Amino acid sequence: MDPAGGPRCSPVQLPRPCRVLVLLNPRGGKGKALQLFRSHVQPQLVKAEVFFTLLLTERRNHARELVRHEELGRWDALVVMSGDGLMHEVVNGLMERPDWETAIRKPLCSLPAGSANALAASVNYYSGYQQVTNEELLTNCTRLLCHRQLAPMNLLSLQTVSGLRLFSVLSLAWGFVADVDLESEKYRRLGDIRFTLGTFLRLASLRTYQGQLAYLPVGGAASRMPSSPALDQGGPVNTLLVPLDQPVPAHWTVVPEQDFVLVLVLLHSHLGSDMFTAPMGRCAAGITHLFYVRAGVSRVMLLRLFLAMEKGRHMEYNCPHLVYVPVVAFRLEPKDGRGVFTVDGELMVSEAVQGQVHPDCCWMVSGCAESSSRQGPLRTPPQPL
Repeated sequence: MDPAGGPRCSPVQLPRPCRVLVLLNPRGGKGKALQLFRSHVQPQLVKAEVFFTLLLTERRNHARELVRHEELGRWDALVVMSGDGLMHEVVNGLMERPDWETAIRKPLCSLPAGSANALAASVNYYSGYQQVTNEELLTNCTRLLCHRQLAPMNLLSLQTVSGLRLFSVLSLAWGFVADVDLESEKYRRLGDIRFTLGTFLRLASLRTYQGQLAYLPVGGAASRMPSSPALDQGGPVNTLLVPLDQPVPAHWTVVPEQDFVLVLVLLHSHLGSDMFTAPMGRCAAGITHLFYVRAGVSRVMLLRLFLAMEKGRHMEYNCPHLVYVPVVAFRLEPKDGRGVFTVDGELMVSEAVQGQVHPDCCWMVSGCAESSSRQGPLRTPPQPL
C-alpha cells in the first residue's frame, strides 16, 4: 500500500482506560452530528472504556481557540467529530501554542460528520476497511478509536506572500476543485452529494487559471538545501523553501505550462469519502501527492476522470492533461487573479503560496502505521500528566 516501503504496524496505542476530549460541530454536514454521536459513537466508547468529555463548537475557529489554551495533560487524545475543516482548526490551534512541539504530538482522531470527510475516509482505507460513507464510515472510525492504535501523520506547512503561515492536514486546492468545494457550500445539507452536484455545475462553465507551478520532487532534497531559507513564524523550520520574493532554487522543477484547470496538493488517499483520489497508496514520511490538470482537457474527459475517481480508476485513462508527481515541497503563484485556494476545504486568500511536508509530526488514531523511509527515530506521543 505504501509506495516507498510497504505497511509497518506500530505498537503505539492509547491507554486503557483512556480519557478523550470530543470536539463536535453540531452544524457540520447535514447538521446531525450530535444525534449521530449519541446513537453511533457513545455506546461503543462506553463499552471500550473510552471516557469522554463532549464539547460543542459554537462558531468558526472556536475549536482553534479552545485547543490553543487547553490543558492537554488532562486528555489522552483529542477527538474531532465534524468535517475536515474542524481538524484543520484543531491542528492550527495546537501549532499556535508556545509548547507546539509537545502539543502537536497529542493523538488525534477524526470521526466523520461533515460533507467531505476525506481524512476519515483515508484513515479507513489505511486501516484495511472497504470504502464506505456516512454512518458506516463513522462506525469504522469509532471502532478504530476503541481499538486505540496510533499511526504517524505528515503535516504540510504553508507560507503565503503576505506573511501568513498555516498548516494543512489534508490538501491545498486551486482552480476547479477549490471552486467546486466553495460553490457547493450552499448545498451542504445534501452531504457528500453536494460535490457531485457542484462538479456538474462547474463543468458547464469550465474555467482555466493562469499561474506558475514549481515543485521539488522526491529525491531532489537529499543533498541540496537553500543558502537563505525562508523565515518561519513558529513551528518546524522549512529548510527546503526560500523567500517567496526569490526564484525557486535551480534544482526545483518548474512546470513550463502556465494555464491550468486545477492544481491539487494532497497528503492522503481521499479527497472525499467517495473520492479515491490517490490510488497509488499512502505517502511515505515527508512526501505528498501533487496533481495538476493542464488547460485543453475536454469537459467529457474531465467528467470521466471525476466519475472514475470514486473507485480510484481515473489514472487508468492515461489522460495526457492529468499529471501526477510525488513531491516534498512546492510553490504556486497565481497570475491572473482568477480562482481561489482552499486549504483542508477552508477558503484562503488567492496569492502566491509555497509549502513543505514535515514527516510524521502528528499521531492519528488508525488501524496501522504505514509511514516508512523515516528521517530519524519515531517520536512517541506525550504521556498525560
